[in-house]
Amino acid sequence: MDALKVPDTKRMYVTDELNPIVQGLIVECICKTPSDPYPFMLDYLSAKKADEEDALLSDQERQRLEKENAELTIRVNKTRSQVHEATKMVNDFTDMKEVEDEEEDDDEDDELPPGWQKLTGNTARQSVSAEAYGDWNSKKVFVPPRINKDDSQIQRLKICLVKSFLFSSLEDQDLSIVIGAMQEVTVAARQQIINQGDTGDFLFVVESGKLDCVIKQPDGSEVCVKTCESGDVFGELALLYNCPRAASVLAKADCVLWQLDRNTFNYIVKDAAEKKRQRYDRFLSKVPLLSSMDASERSQLADALRIERFTNGSVIVSQGEIGKKFYILETGKAVAKKNGVEVMSYSSGDYFGELALINKAPRAATVTASCDAQLLSIDSGSFARLINVQDLLSKSSRYS
Repeated sequence: MDALKVPDTKRMYVTDELNPIVQGLIVECICKTPSDPYPFMLDYLSAKKADEEDALLSDQERQRLEKENAELTIRVNKTRSQVHEATKMVNDFTDMKEVEDEEEDDDEDDELPPGWQKLTGNTARQSVSAEAYGDWNSKKVFVPPRINKDDSQIQRLKICLVKSFLFSSLEDQDLSIVIGAMQEVTVAARQQIINQGDTGDFLFVVESGKLDCVIKQPDGSEVCVKTCESGDVFGELALLYNCPRAASVLAKADCVLWQLDRNTFNYIVKDAAEKKRQRYDRFLSKVPLLSSMDASERSQLADALRIERFTNGSVIVSQGEIGKKFYILETGKAVAKKNGVEVMSYSSGDYFGELALINKAPRAATVTASCDAQLLSIDSGSFARLINVQDLLSKSSRYS
């Protein structure tokens, strides 16, 4: 450097900026002695830059990024499982098709036995049996477990299941089977119910208490991605998508849970829940308020929805009452009146009830069904967790 005619400003740049980087790079190369130093040096510089940027983050920003990363991990695992299942279905179908083609080829190659035409030519048409035979074609009969419960337990369980998306779409007969198969489980505070990465054989419905769903990060830190309360379900993803547990679940307080086994879930609950989720995902994607949600967010919202039906003239919410729900009109029509004056009309895809939840104030208007209507409701806790309140606030002037 001394022999070169370099201006002082550039000399300081080399001394203060470049030298520390180059020295660190040389030390790493000497310690690791990579066979190809070019990609090694690029990786080193990229990692060093990432560390420096990470050091500039505030604790709040770092926690936000860690939470986003944890949520992305869940989505990636879920998508990977769905792709795996789809690939498996395609392969199974291809295998079945190949077997059918081989059987058809075998049928075409078979020669008719001598004298067959003579035997059958003038005889009456014989009956044809379509009865399947062989163990390969037998359908397994599902016998659900039956766990004895007293009337009090059955009533408590019914009240609990009504709150849950997974079970609200079941017919009465299927709901009765599920209730019979569920087992009551009590857990103490700080007890761990599910371990991240384990194989899942059960799901759980929360009757009482609170539980944290925690994901362990690669660096060993833990991020709480959800808190389960009464009526919530956890452990269902491992059963729905046949994948390892995505998170650990830890009781925050003493809890009463109801446990359902994988087989009963698959035979009774899974199909009904998937159909309902797909139906409401399509519907929610058409609601303008929710247009910015991605598929995963809409799926979480669909899980929290409850169906409520009102006949023509029925009051859905009353002006002045405390608001506990947010509503989306699925079918039918409704009108809102403030002090007896009509201020708004609603049709499929419209929503109302948000102001009382946002402002924690009494209902601003009375909403009445103007014909038979079906609405989707969401409780205040799920509303705060799943809906973009700022977006709602920007549109709430419609009542002013």
